[in-house]
Amino acid sequence: MTDQIKRAINAAKTAQTNDQQAEATRLASSSAGEQKFDMSESSYKTSHTAVRKARRFAMQGLYEWLVTDRRFDKDGKLGWKDNAPHDIAARTRATNAMHTVHIGYYHEMMRDIPEQIEALDALISQHLDRDIDKLDTVEHAILLIGAYELQNRLEIPYKVVLDEAMKLNNHFGATDAHKLINAVLDKMATDLRDLEVQADIKANRRSSQKAAAPAAQPQPQTTDETKAVTNADDTSETPTTTGKPRLSANKAIKRPRANKAQANISDYRASKKASAQGHNEAAAAPTPESTAADVGLQDSNLVNSDEKSKD
Repeated sequence: MTDQIKRAINAAKTAQTNDQQAEATRLASSSAGEQKFDMSESSYKTSHTAVRKARRFAMQGLYEWLVTDRRFDKDGKLGWKDNAPHDIAARTRATNAMHTVHIGYYHEMMRDIPEQIEALDALISQHLDRDIDKLDTVEHAILLIGAYELQNRLEIPYKVVLDEAMKLNNHFGATDAHKLINAVLDKMATDLRDLEVQADIKANRRSSQKAAAPAAQPQPQTTDETKAVTNADDTSETPTTTGKPRLSANKAIKRPRANKAQANISDYRASKKASAQGHNEAAAAPTPESTAADVGLQDSNLVNSDEKSKD
């Protein structure tokens, strides 16, 4: 009987301890302001692709928060607020495959950007030509992420921030919204990261000057003396151990190569010319029969002339 009582007491103590630990875990997870996320934690992906995916999920979460609790807060409808940023983050993690997403950076943006919304909006409004309430909600969310990274994430180059904002706009925003986003973030980078922008401008100017230097370099003028020296160097041949001049590869002797078609044509013309000459000589030479006939004709003429003289 005593053993059963002891076991029951131990079981009650264990259950009470487990309940206390569960309550402490629940309170820690529900208090969004006390959440700490270690960026060097190895339990999630930390590559550039994972950070890009974290920006995409953060943009969607901020869009949802802007059209619900943020709008209700500005309109004074505080009783309608029931969509806190940490609830959106928890719902996003429960309904999406987040194993390839930088979870720490995603939670950091979903926690810090709503907390700094007033300062970030004031920073964006300085470079807008309209009221911030007239901005499209997608453009507003993208500008909030870009302004947060320019102000707080100094390890990310400002060009990367602008490029990632353009990628977010290409994926979620309107067709011509990139003009506004690029202009606002570019002016904001000049204010928040002036040293980095000036260093980048100087580096680009230096690289362009190096690229233009070979093209602008003047060609050396060649005089008659330098031409004579060059020709002498070209014609000079270095003797070898055998006493024969060495032929350089740069002074290769070009021999004319006979074209087969031209050779055949010249051979054909020569043969035709030779055959024509042979025909002409054969026609001009007297034959033996014609020679005998001419001799007999001459003899008959002589006999007739003698007879005429006798008469």
